[in-house]
Amino acid sequence: MNKETMQNHERTKTSRPLIVSYSYSGNTHQIAQGIQRITGGDWCEIHPWQPYPVSFPELLWQVKREIKSQYRPRLLPVRYTPNRYSIIFVGSPNWCGTIAPPLASWLYKNDLSEKMVLPFCSHCGGVPCDFHRDVARLCPKADVREPLSVVDDGGDDLMSMLREWLIRTGIADDPTVCAD
Repeated sequence: MNKETMQNHERTKTSRPLIVSYSYSGNTHQIAQGIQRITGGDWCEIHPWQPYPVSFPELLWQVKREIKSQYRPRLLPVRYTPNRYSIIFVGSPNWCGTIAPPLASWLYKNDLSEKMVLPFCSHCGGVPCDFHRDVARLCPKADVREPLSVVDDGGDDLMSMLREWLIRTGIADDPTVCAD
């Protein structure tokens, strides 16, 4: 890359973070929207090409099969790519103790080398997970920070949980920086 191309590339980078999330029930998207409100970031919803079943037993059967086989579903096209961002929040539900396959697919297909990655998940109190480990495996050259795990959509405590997490992970130094 020549000097002029590098300078143009640097000018196109944004200081805003990118927030990427997959949500089945809407809980993870609620968390993503909270992150967007606090950070002013760009939000990118991801969706599998083929929607998941509505019936919970069918969903659970399919998810277990996909996770066991490390299936990476085809995704619908998205508006944002991670190229211009240095900070990327990635979220999904905790499915069977790991990342939902649509987010795993997005992470697998995008190079997040040298980017700061902040994982977050929603869950209903079921199988514990290690989102840090799972994201780090898919983004081995990224700076993967402490994940945030939220029960359901976080309810009335969501914004304070997000502020505290942003301070712990070094995104914000002061709670007033993260004011609504």
